[in-house]
Parts: sequence; C-alpha cells; structure tokens
Amino acid sequence: MSKIKTIFGKLWGNYITQYMLLAILVNLFIETLARFSTSPVAGLQFMVHHLLVFLYNALIIFAFMSLSLLFRHRRFFLFLFGGVWVVLGVVNGIILANRMTPFTTNDLMELKDGLSLVSTYMSGFQVILLVAAAISLVLLIVFMFLKLKKSPDPVKYKKVVPEILLVLIIAAGATFGCVKVGILDTYFPNLNYGYRDNGFSYCFMATGFDKGVKRPSGYSKKYIDNIFTKEQMDTTVAGKETSTSSDTPNIIFLQLESFIDPSFVKDVKLSEDPIPYFRKLMKNYSTGKLTVPAVGAGTANTEFETMTGMSVHFFGPGEYPYKSVLLDESCESIPYDLQKIGYSTHAIHNHRAVFYERNKALANLGFQTFTSIEYMNNISKTPKGWARDYVLTDNIEDALNSTKGPDYIYTISVQGHGKYPTEKIISDPVIKCTSAPTEELKWSWEYYANQIHEMDQFVQQLLTKLSKSDEHTIVVMYGDHLPALDNLTKDNLKGNRSVFQTNYVIWDNYNFEKRKVEDLKAYQIGSELLNRIGIHNGTMVTYQQNYRNSKTYSKDMKMLQYDMLYGNKYIYGGTSPFSKEDMQMGVKKIKIDKVVKIGEKYYIKGQNFTEYSKITIGDKVLDTTYIGPTILGLNEEVKSSDVKKMKVSQTDSKGATILSTTE
Repeated sequence: MSKIKTIFGKLWGNYITQYMLLAILVNLFIETLARFSTSPVAGLQFMVHHLLVFLYNALIIFAFMSLSLLFRHRRFFLFLFGGVWVVLGVVNGIILANRMTPFTTNDLMELKDGLSLVSTYMSGFQVILLVAAAISLVLLIVFMFLKLKKSPDPVKYKKVVPEILLVLIIAAGATFGCVKVGILDTYFPNLNYGYRDNGFSYCFMATGFDKGVKRPSGYSKKYIDNIFTKEQMDTTVAGKETSTSSDTPNIIFLQLESFIDPSFVKDVKLSEDPIPYFRKLMKNYSTGKLTVPAVGAGTANTEFETMTGMSVHFFGPGEYPYKSVLLDESCESIPYDLQKIGYSTHAIHNHRAVFYERNKALANLGFQTFTSIEYMNNISKTPKGWARDYVLTDNIEDALNSTKGPDYIYTISVQGHGKYPTEKIISDPVIKCTSAPTEELKWSWEYYANQIHEMDQFVQQLLTKLSKSDEHTIVVMYGDHLPALDNLTKDNLKGNRSVFQTNYVIWDNYNFEKRKVEDLKAYQIGSELLNRIGIHNGTMVTYQQNYRNSKTYSKDMKMLQYDMLYGNKYIYGGTSPFSKEDMQMGVKKIKIDKVVKIGEKYYIKGQNFTEYSKITIGDKVLDTTYIGPTILGLNEEVKSSDVKKMKVSQTDSKGATILSTTE
C-alpha cells in the first residue's frame, strides 16, 4: 500500500501529470460549453463516447501549456496559456448561442465586423456584461501576474527544451496517426458537425492552418489541358466569346437573407402563410432545392459560389475567400465573363460595404459598381436594426437605367438576418406563431415570419415593376442559408431535406422557357441559367455546363480552382486575363455643384447625397449635417483657405472608413 502511495505521489508531483489533468479539465469545460444547449452533461458524454478524440484535443491544450516551462514565471504562464483556451471556449459557447456555426480563426479576422454587430446580437445589458467581463479578465491577468511569483531557480533549458520538443512531436505524431486511421476528419462539409465530432481545439487549429485550395495530387499543365476539348479551349474557356445577340436579357440575382419556406419545419405553426407570393412563383416558374455551403451564417460563401461556379468546400474549413485570396487576387467569375459579351456588372447590398470586405473583394470578382447602404436613401429598419429590403427596388431600377446594354445585377438582401428575439417585440404582427417547441422559439419564429413576409412583399413589388419593363429580364432568387434558429435540424425538416437546402425560383418577364423543376448546387445555378439563355463563355461556366455528370467532376473542379487561384494558371496560358476592376461605389455619382456660405455656416449643394455623406478635407471627416440629397451643412469652423479643399466623402455606416470621395 505504501508503494502505491509513493508511486501515486510521484505521479501527482510530476508536472506532466498535473498539466495533462488540467488540460483534460479545460477541454471538458470547452466541450461542455459547446454542447450546453443540448444537455449540461453533453461534454461528459462526448468524453466517454469519443475518448480518443477527447484525449487528442486535451493533448493540444497540454502542448500549449507546456510552453510555460520556458519561463521562470511558470505558474503565471500556465494560467495564461490555459486561460486562452478557456476564453476561446467561452467565446465559442456564446457564438453558438447566437448562430449555427462555431468559432473559427476566420472570426478573429472579422473581429472588427463582429464588434460592429454586438448591439444587433446582444441587448444593452448583455453588452454591459460583456464589457465588464473583458475588464475583469484584464484585471484578473494583472492580479495573477502579481500573485503567482517567479520561480527562485533559473530555467533549466537543456532539460526543458527537449521535453517540450518531445511533447510537440508527440502531438504532431498523434495528429498524423489520428487522421491516418480516421479518428479525425480533415474535411468538414458541415462545420458545426465537424466541431461536434472532432472537438473544438483540433477544429479551431485546423481553421487557422488549413487555408486556400491545396495543390491536388497530379496537378500539371497536361492534366489541366485535358479537362476541356480543344474547341472549348479555343472558344468559351476564359470568356473568349466576345459577342451576344441583341435580345440578351438583363440578369438579376436576388439573394434573400435567411429566406426559407417555413412549411418544411415540423414543429412550428403560423397563423398564415408568410410567403404567399414566393409560393405562387414556385408553382408557376422554374424552381427546385438549392444546396448552399452555409447554415445559419456565411452569406458571403453562398455569394462566392453563385458568382464563380467554384465550391468553397475546397478551401480551408470555415474560410471566406472574400477575406483571404480575393483581397489580393482577381478570380474569373460570371461578372467578368459577361463583361466580355457586353454586359455591365453591378452589386447591390443594403448593408455596410466593408462587411466581409465586399468593398475590396467584389472589385476582384468583376463588378463595375457596388451600391451599399451608404449610397442609399429612404432606408427603413426592422426592430432589430437591419435595413428592410424594400429599398433595393429603386436601387435595382437605378442600376438597370444606368446603362444602355444588358446588365448583370447581383443583389444581396439583409432584412431576414438574425439574431431573432426570444421575447415579443412586434406589438401587432401580421403573422402570428401559434405553436413552437418553446416560448423563446415562438417569439423568434414570429419575428422571423414577419420579416420574410415583408421580404415576400418586396419580391412582389420588384417583379411587378420589372414585368412592365420593355427590357427582357430574368431574376434568380433564393435563400442564402437557413436562419439561425435552434430547431432547424435535419430531423426536424420535412421531406428528407438537408439543413444546407433552401429554395430557388427563376422568373422572367418574357416567357423564355417552360417551367422546370431541378435541384441544384449553389455553384451550378449561374451556369445553368446562362445555359438556358444560350450563354456559354467562361471557364467554370463551360465546365459546369458540360461536365456535371463526369466521373471526375469533383476532382477536375478542384484542379481548376487551384490552377485559377493558386497554381500556374495553365488554363490561361500562364497569365490570368482578369484584373481588379476600378469599381465605382454607388451607381449614381455623388457630385458637388457649389459651396455657399449663409451667415457663419457653410453648405454644400450637390447631387445624390445620403445620410452617410460627410464633408471632408483630405482624410479629415468634418462634423456634417445631412439636410437632403442635394444639401449638406458644415457644423464646424474651417479656414477660408480650406473651403476650396472641401469634398464630400461617403463614410462607412459605423463612421470608421471613407469609402469614396468626390473628384
């Protein structure tokens, strides 16, 4: 018995044992928070039923903690490194409570965007608690630094460094081994399920290290050249066609935020159908299920797939190409290809231009103009602060009227966006939720149903106007992903639907085709539409139109994506013919007609001002009053010599970024 006590004492006294036990506890805490909405003991169940995966994730945390041995202030750095994982776990738990996708390293890149939405997703009291928690965390770190004293002995680096290297080698070997035998996944078609099955620590690290499209095995010029026929390479690949018929229609993509048909949800009942017009469209026009790459969030990735014909599944888990490769690299897309046959290309979004870096990424996707909320007037907002979609109708008309030739307009809606309230906030709703699993979900569904009802009315308003136009126009409309509502799971959807499926409709004002019902992927719908109207130019358009049923469909698609974005661009002969557009912000140019002085105040008279228009001198934004679309007032004194330097800039809706300035 004494020997057992001695052995146990030695083990417990060993820092490796202590660190590993601490890592296990931290990991259990993280996984419990990640699954808390399912059950308070779900983390413990994960540990029991997936022990090897659980221990591997604890090993990752242990490896980080072992770095504390490099410092004399070892106990403090142990607290700090372990605390980092605790904080990440808490953030993941908070994010999962507000959306359907977990916390990734890509969210850290979007920290600025995320902070801008804090007031939308959280109540004032919750924001105060968040700020208090952040201040408390800083104070705790300072306190622990002072409390946990340095070791009196110097660090024995000759002993410690090899031990840490051994731990890191074991962790790397465990990663390779677990992947090799199938304990860990390397591809997450559903990011939420990937985190659930593989653990937070591993998945969070994977989203940081696994970026871009990896070089496929067998990649070569010969392989790329053999994907297409010689005729396709000589005519349609890379957008080589340069002409189109005179009756080529306008093409409008209408991506509706979180828009779905609620009748497919089993346990929710509404007082009436919130989308009667869209349902009528589904009965009378081409329609089907659309498989999108996101659930509950990730709008930009649905955009990317429908614009390019590429799949985001070939990128790193949780990656947004808008926030990575498209900041520096132009990508062949439908907008670029249509420009070559005479189309003008426009993007419209009733939200901030800088969100998802759209003001930069869209220029690398071939858009000549981008009208964001900062360039819109007559904006009405929902009770949760999102712009209503009615404002999009006039902006679509402005884009159509801005050119003589055909237009490609990609419109991104925002009204249906969460977070959805868990209490009653609409006093007299048109649509009432009469049954839901919980009281909180009842109010969430009631709010959501009334938003998509207004979106349905917006669609009717838009199509009614377009139906009266002499220009042939086609509108493709669909939901970008399911809304972030807790009861939207595969088991709770009727008709064997996937959580990745929404519905699409293709409408036209000139009866260009008979009704067709077909299920499509988001990266197929653009090429499918172009095929129906007789347009075939473009690399991915040609590929999607001709090789969808090929045995090597997925492999060749990945080859093309790698070659076009990261490889040697063999498909283009070594150099891409596509370069960043000099994208104009707003379809209507903002102009200054004259500066006038009335009393002691200066006023600028001009054209197309909005509430986001500010008078500027150089990079300095001056205190400005928006009086109307033709008048701005200056609320501060300036030197008379600076009056001639005054210009008008459109500032980001949060006031932090200048988007454009008058010439």
